[in-house]
Amino acid sequence: MDALQPLRLPPGADLRAALDAALRESGQAAGFVVAGLGSLQGATLRLAGAEALLKLEGDLELLSLTGTLSPDGSHLHASVATAEGRVFGGHVMPGCPVRTTAELLIAWLPAWRFAREFDAATGYAELQIRPR
Repeated sequence: MDALQPLRLPPGADLRAALDAALRESGQAAGFVVAGLGSLQGATLRLAGAEALLKLEGDLELLSLTGTLSPDGSHLHASVATAEGRVFGGHVMPGCPVRTTAELLIAWLPAWRFAREFDAATGYAELQIRPR
């Protein structure tokens, strides 16, 4: 498998679920989403420090997408823009369906394994990087 994999997601695909599936199908244990753009039909984002999720409805431009892919869970950040040009960004949650296309570039790291483990200092499951 190439270290870099371009990927196009079709209309209706859930952004997060599709990337988790790409990781499983690749047989890899570590990857980075290097770039992503396209359009979404709504988005669900978790904002820093916020209790409630932000649910955006309607047509959105996916301006950027980046993050890590791990068998224990992905950590993805996106910025999206509404039809009025308002920009929102945050953690990508389930509930981000592709509208027309999402064009992505994934960098696979075959020598590494990413894991997510609870970190008492942050209170979250954080990235652990290990040789594979």
